[in-house]
Amino acid sequence: MKNSIAKSLFKSHTYHEYRKLVADLLVEGKSTGSEQSESLTNYSKLNDARMNRLDKTVVISDKILSKLENLEERYIWLVISEGWCGDAAQILPVLNKMAAASHKKIDVRIVLRDENEELMNQYLTNGGKSIPKVIVICKEAGIVRADWGPRPQGATELLANYKKEFGVLDEKIKTDLQLWYLGNKGISIQEELMQIIENIKYNRL
Repeated sequence: MKNSIAKSLFKSHTYHEYRKLVADLLVEGKSTGSEQSESLTNYSKLNDARMNRLDKTVVISDKILSKLENLEERYIWLVISEGWCGDAAQILPVLNKMAAASHKKIDVRIVLRDENEELMNQYLTNGGKSIPKVIVICKEAGIVRADWGPRPQGATELLANYKKEFGVLDEKIKTDLQLWYLGNKGISIQEELMQIIENIKYNRL
């Protein structure tokens, strides 16, 4: 296992620890991350409320549920995140529900981007520190098998098409992106991550 992965895992959080960390900082009027601002704190508040809702409403599809229940290997999903990240707020509750459905075959661990610069720099997206990033690790072998993120393909295409047409990513596209997540109900996240797991299994045969 790479040293950066091992170090990050050592100081990683469970989903519930991460949720508590973000909530405790909000009580102090702060967000996670090295940069502090009123806007980032407001995003964190919005995301905290959104995750509370998603924790209650996310449903794992029957097809994915069956696959999760029959996983043969154990995995760690090491997620790079921050409390102010809108995509992370949409994605993390889905990952948590998938892990719960896997009968402990998947262990979700979360680290903060700004506290894990060495790790983040290994998983850049087009040269940028976009989050969340999910690093898929085979637990027994301690080997990174794949990574995913910072958002599902459909959401990525939505942003790319908007930027191509208008030249910027403004507040309207942020609203459109949240509506995309709302309509998709976490299905793309489930399917894309399950496809990664199936590809890993196929490549090991």
